[in-house]
Amino acid sequence: MPCLIRRAGPEDTVALAALKLRTFRETFVEGDMDMGYDPDNLAHFEAESYGEPAVAAQLADPRRAQWVAVAADGTLMGYAHAGPCKLPHPDAEPTHGELYQFYVARKWQGAGVGRTLLDAALGWLAEEMPGPVWLGVFSGNHRAQKVYAARGFAKVGEYAFKVGEQYDHEFIFRRD
Repeated sequence: MPCLIRRAGPEDTVALAALKLRTFRETFVEGDMDMGYDPDNLAHFEAESYGEPAVAAQLADPRRAQWVAVAADGTLMGYAHAGPCKLPHPDAEPTHGELYQFYVARKWQGAGVGRTLLDAALGWLAEEMPGPVWLGVFSGNHRAQKVYAARGFAKVGEYAFKVGEQYDHEFIFRRD
């Protein structure tokens, strides 16, 4: 499906926050990987991670970059978010790059949107933060793990990802 991939800016805050919330819910609340989050924990996490103030702060951070895939009608189809590594791994350094988030709305999965978004994020990381690229992925998200493995990422660790007061079992992947 043809789409425009562009760097997200402050003008995208409202639509990007809505897309982030929707894709998170499609993946971990409504989909096959329903995590059974406690409603209070979920509400706290969603506000902290995907609320408009959080997304506006991410977009304003010069160390980070986000890209959006935009359909012909202006609808945001997916996004990628990258910046300095913050994963809890003994070999990870803030000078290394990390792919923080990478989601495509369910409606457009399998249409090549994700490939172009991932290319944009990895290309930026290669230029801005040469060296290893890191990411965290839910241990039960086998589809995403296959995508990352096909791009040269390998599992190098594990950690607990906090969602409210709950923790998800995550894998740490790295590509050198």
